[in-house]
Amino acid sequence: MIASHRHLVTALLLAAWAGSAGAQQPATAHDKAGVTPSELNYQAGTSPLANEPMYQSTNPKAPPMTMTEFDRARQIYFERCAGCHGVLRKGATGKPLTPDITAAKGTEYLKVFIAYGSAAGMPNWQTSGEMDDKTVDLMARYIQHDPPTPPEFGLEQMKASWKLIVPPAQRPTKKMNSYNIDNIFSTTLRDTGEVALIDGDSKKIINIVKTGYAVHISRMSASGRYLFVIGRDAKINMIDLWMAKPDNVAEIRVGLEARSVDTSKYKGYQDKLAVAGTYWPPQFTIMKGDTLEPLKVVATRGMTVDKQDYHPEPRVAAIVASHFKPEFVVNVKETGKILMVDYSDLNALKTTEIGAAPFLHDGGWDSSKRYFLVAANQSNKIAAVDAKERKLAALVDVGKIPHPGRGANFVHPKFGPVWATGHLGDETISLIGTDPKKNKPHAFKEVAKLTGQGGGNLFIKTHPKSQHLYVDTPLNPEAKISQSVAVFDIKNLDKGYKVLPIAEWAGLTDDGAKRVVQPEYNKAGDEVWFAVWSAKNKQSALVVVDDKTLQLKAVIKDPKLITPTGHFNVHNTQHDIY
Repeated sequence: MIASHRHLVTALLLAAWAGSAGAQQPATAHDKAGVTPSELNYQAGTSPLANEPMYQSTNPKAPPMTMTEFDRARQIYFERCAGCHGVLRKGATGKPLTPDITAAKGTEYLKVFIAYGSAAGMPNWQTSGEMDDKTVDLMARYIQHDPPTPPEFGLEQMKASWKLIVPPAQRPTKKMNSYNIDNIFSTTLRDTGEVALIDGDSKKIINIVKTGYAVHISRMSASGRYLFVIGRDAKINMIDLWMAKPDNVAEIRVGLEARSVDTSKYKGYQDKLAVAGTYWPPQFTIMKGDTLEPLKVVATRGMTVDKQDYHPEPRVAAIVASHFKPEFVVNVKETGKILMVDYSDLNALKTTEIGAAPFLHDGGWDSSKRYFLVAANQSNKIAAVDAKERKLAALVDVGKIPHPGRGANFVHPKFGPVWATGHLGDETISLIGTDPKKNKPHAFKEVAKLTGQGGGNLFIKTHPKSQHLYVDTPLNPEAKISQSVAVFDIKNLDKGYKVLPIAEWAGLTDDGAKRVVQPEYNKAGDEVWFAVWSAKNKQSALVVVDDKTLQLKAVIKDPKLITPTGHFNVHNTQHDIY
């Protein structure tokens, strides 16, 4: 009787939701056409804010919760939900979940939505097996309470976290090691809070360096001496590659959650400044390039580019340094704005605001390094910005949820120079023309669309000396696809792709996930490195492929290579080669 009553209530609520004008209909277990498993894997990433102390107020209209229940629900929310709905539940790529909306719906109504999801992108948390009935009930009650607010993180807190481990005057005045620094790889060891510095020539580990949690990217100073890495916990580490054993010389925490860091590249400002953007608080920070001393903090809260509504939590995604002007290109996710920040005078900071589209995420330069192409992922667009003229060159419609990493540049036999992105939500690879001088009819248009193995792509890569284009699919739900890569012949794209069984070549003996992620070339452009990424308690590896023959060249295994994900070659990262 109880089960029958529950099914009846569910059916009535589904019918009521379907009949309400403009509402998103919860999806059954068989009705998830609007969201793919790849997207769910990507959006349900954990946030470092899960363990941060927060201010809590109680909504008297919300259903009761014990403190233990509230703390558990808060942890689940930041581990599974904040990436889509935002820290303050005001909405990001997902809909707002504030009490004025949720309390009016009621617990039973919300339980159905959480359990079954929606075709528009809400995961079906219960019918997928991710949550049980008690957890669904817990979360339905939690989102009717006022959202807890994380603390702000300003200049005072940054200075308290700043550590100048080796002052510039005490650092080497020349390179003190025999490593070919240009061919060092910085590999993220996601779950241990470290990066592995690996000699690309010998394939040996140089050092395991302590960093922040889940390093998101590694970036190089203009000189190629200093490596900057930033963890999701907003901790930045500055590593001196001239030391006898390269290691940290400075560190700082610039917030509570972050994704981006870069350094000044314009002539006369090389190595002078560093910049980092945070998800929380929504802001970016400019620092001294040789010490990480914080100098200027700039908030990004403001109006969205489309509806002109105020957004309290516009996260800072990709940041790159212009080669044409003393400017940082700062991409603000939720507002859909690209900020050209002139750093020539920090006391009179000038910013050019360029409207693009929500939700700006990651991207890279075209081959001329004049145009920055960034994915507005949930808008299914690529925004192309002219860094020389400080204006939007175009908004280009592409496939579902573009995720280029830095993208890939090559010369198409028909369309000339193009920049490519793969997608999380479908199997396509979009090629966008980038040469408005010699190939104007094709400039900043999707000139071709390739078909890859499937959705779940995170990175796409080629090299000026290569004729191959590599496309990973680590978030695809099929192991055969997530454990391999597709390779296209740039000179003969119509013949389709070849599959390389990277995980199989790694020769790992346990039952780990073995997701293959982020192709990265060596300096010479004749090797491609891949991370074979398994869980913290499983064996992982790096696999090196000969780019000419597409055959296995080397496998790097070491017990210290725990959860390797992104890896960055020093020379290619320094010179924006991709």
